[in-house]
Order: sequence, then C-alpha cells, then structure tokens
Amino acid sequence: MKNLATGTSHAKIILIGEHGVVYGQPAIALPISTIQMQAVIHRRDTAQTVKSRYFNGDFQMMSANLGGIQALIKTLLARFERPNQGFDIHITSDIPSERGMGSSAAAAVAVTRALYDFFEQPLSHQDLLRTANIAESYTHGQPSGLDVATASANSPVWFIKDRENFPIPIKLPGYLVIADTGIKSQTKVAVATVKNLLMVEGTTIQSRIEHLGQLTEQTRSALATGNLTALATALNGAQDDLRSLGVSHPALEQLLAVARQNGAVAAKLTGSGQGGCLIAIAPEASIANNLSQKLSAAGATATWVEPLLPTD
Repeated sequence: MKNLATGTSHAKIILIGEHGVVYGQPAIALPISTIQMQAVIHRRDTAQTVKSRYFNGDFQMMSANLGGIQALIKTLLARFERPNQGFDIHITSDIPSERGMGSSAAAAVAVTRALYDFFEQPLSHQDLLRTANIAESYTHGQPSGLDVATASANSPVWFIKDRENFPIPIKLPGYLVIADTGIKSQTKVAVATVKNLLMVEGTTIQSRIEHLGQLTEQTRSALATGNLTALATALNGAQDDLRSLGVSHPALEQLLAVARQNGAVAAKLTGSGQGGCLIAIAPEASIANNLSQKLSAAGATATWVEPLLPTD
C-alpha cells in the first residue's frame, strides 16, 4: 500500500447519439483531455476523509450529490478487504457539473484509478469501466456507460450500450467550440422526458430515435474521411431530432442561433440537454475563437475551444 496515490481523468462531450444510445442506437463521444479531474489519496492511520468542491469531511457523512462516489469507495475498500483503512482523498476538477461533460463519470474514473494505485493493484480497462459504473449507476439510475468509457479514453469512442465500445479514427481538421448555458442538465429528468414521449407518441418518437442512429453512422464516416459537409449535415439533423424529443431548451436555442450566425457549420446540444452545453464546429481556429467570444457575449457562462484532431 502506498502513502500517496493519484488517479486522473478528463471531460467528455457526446458528439452525436445522445438519448438514442439509451435505446440501443450508437453514439460517438470525444474525450476533452485539456479539462481535467484528479483524485489524490494520502494514507492515514484511522480517519477516512474526502475533500472536494461539494464536500469536505468524514467519508461516512458524504452529501447526497456524492453518494455515488461514497458507494464506489465502500465497494473498493471491501474488494481489497480494508474497510477501515485510513485515507484522505482530495478530488479537484476543472469540469463543470451537470452540464453534460461527464463530471460524475470523470470523478468515478479518477477515484477508481487512485484507489487501485493506493492498494497497488493492477487495473484492466474493462475492470475500470465496470468499477467506475458503480458510482454512475447510483447517480444516474441506468446510465449507458458512455460517460465512463470516454472519461477514460484517449480517442473518439464508438459506443452501443451493452454491445460495442471502441476507439474510432478521425481525419477531420477543424475546431470544436463548447459553450455552457449555465443551466444544470439532469440526466434522469431528460431520459424520463424521452421515455414518456415514446410511450405517448410511439412510432413518431421511435423514428426519431432510429434516425439519430443513422446520423451517427454518417458522422462516423465523415470523421474517418474528413468530410466536413457531411459532418455538418448529420450534426444539424441530430439537433432537429433532439428538439423533437423534448430535450432542447430556450437558452440552448439562443446560443445555437448565435453559433450558426457566426461561422459555425454545425451546432447542437450535447449530453442529456434541457440545459447544459452546446457544441459547434468551426472550420478554422480564427472562426472558432471569434465564435467563442460571440457565445460569451450572448450569455454563455464558459466556453472552450478544442481542435478536432489530437495535437500530439
């Protein structure tokens, strides 16, 4: 057992396929490696404490919004047969919470990695995914697993729930602009909205969900071949589908309009919606940086600009 251990992770955005992924359709997510989360563990003799932006104190008294992390830590202490082992866990994050950027999943990945490092145990990628999803299941009910997969990935992820999860190639230059509406998005509520619409409207909503899957297939091809026009068509079409599923929001629609008026070839919500963040695709860095400024002026509480192609 180590005296000091660390685990890291990063933000993610769903490029396309949100909500469809709940119903067996594919999704594509991008890791955002520059927006980081870290868990650092210091060994102690007895006390068990956790410090984060939401909670600072006795591990057994963790607040409700960190219940998933508490459940994860308890599971791992039992797994390693050290339920009373003393520790200080300090979680630091640059990822905004409840914005569709995978904050809870990133915390689960970072804490899992840190605890395996702390107890000097090997950790396979599949074990990481299964273990981190303990916290996600507590937090989100029945998560797809996409957030955890991407928070631990280095490349774009192709994901079909309970079936496929693997990196996919990207040859498309351009820039991704992320803008935060400042409004919390709650996955459980948004998923329930779509479920209720599906029960009421049946075939109409099912066709939208299947269309999202078709657009995701088109997006995969566009990324691999560098076809910016095809990518833009697919992403803009996905926003139309998501709006019909009831998961857009007036603040998102306002920023989407600003994005499209200022050089974005595509713009859509990302994540569960009903708030959270939007993403926009810009063909050049100058357009992306100007777009970031325009979105901030229009009310975005934070923006990020990322190259679509890895820089390393």
